[in-house]
Amino acid sequence: MRGLSSIKAPINAEMKEFEVFFKSSVKTKVPLLDHITNYILRRKGKQLRPILVFLSAKLTGEPNNSTFTAAALIELLHTATLIHDDVVDDSYERRGFFSLYAIWKTKIAVLVGDYLLSRGLLLAIGNKEYLTLEIVSEAVKEMSEGELYQIQKSRKLDIIEKEYFDIIKKKTATLMIACTASGAASVNATVEQVDMLKQYALHAGTAFQIKDDLFDYEKKGLTGKPSANDIKEKKLTLPLIHALSVCQRSTRRNILNLIKRNRNNSQSIDKIIDFVISHKGIEYAESKMNEHKVKAVECLDYFPDSEAKKALIDLAEYITARSK
Repeated sequence: MRGLSSIKAPINAEMKEFEVFFKSSVKTKVPLLDHITNYILRRKGKQLRPILVFLSAKLTGEPNNSTFTAAALIELLHTATLIHDDVVDDSYERRGFFSLYAIWKTKIAVLVGDYLLSRGLLLAIGNKEYLTLEIVSEAVKEMSEGELYQIQKSRKLDIIEKEYFDIIKKKTATLMIACTASGAASVNATVEQVDMLKQYALHAGTAFQIKDDLFDYEKKGLTGKPSANDIKEKKLTLPLIHALSVCQRSTRRNILNLIKRNRNNSQSIDKIIDFVISHKGIEYAESKMNEHKVKAVECLDYFPDSEAKKALIDLAEYITARSK
């Protein structure tokens, strides 16, 4: 598997320039806000979404000012949603560091998230990037619907596989679709090129979320036990959904009762995880993840060979093979 540094090779110059561009887009004269945004910038993640924007643009043309605006808007939106998610989930950690919510508490975290979102919107409007704004606004709507749908289903614990895929399309794949669509649109790619890149992102984003859900079942930390955060939050993800779909009705009822009443009890969690393993839930989820990876790569057959195409193929592989 190639690492992110190799995947970024075709767009190294653009990514370096983007760091400066992004930093300037969040600059403010308010000392507290400037301090907080600097904290965010020092702890940036993998930047998968800007990478997708620039590789999509490179695949179909040459990145330009519109591409930088699209990448910044999406990264601002993504960062804002992560900050808000930490508040909603009462999460004190983000990427191995204290979250904004942990340090500055609810009010400031929410306001900073709002600020970043507004900066993104103003950036797009100021550069008259109305198509990009439309693409990203649609993504925000879909992501919000996905989150609310998942909350509804977690209360009833009646989610089936089709509904799971509907949720992760809205929650995760939609923003990746916006990355490829806005990147390609920024260089005036054809409708067909944009559509194929959107399909690539749909499958890559789906594989990405399944991989994230599988992390919940991996042994971690000093205890050597899985984190099982999704189980604790009553989120039914693909490994558990599959196991529940193939077990006996009485077993299903017992497992659901454990999730409802004892999801924070370590012994109950161990029983649930053992149940998922014994009913091949993890293997099933891995097979579905790899199916979507293959479909993502197949979408790129539409495009001629290039460094950007190879990088997107490698990115699909990276998404499914990463360790975190």
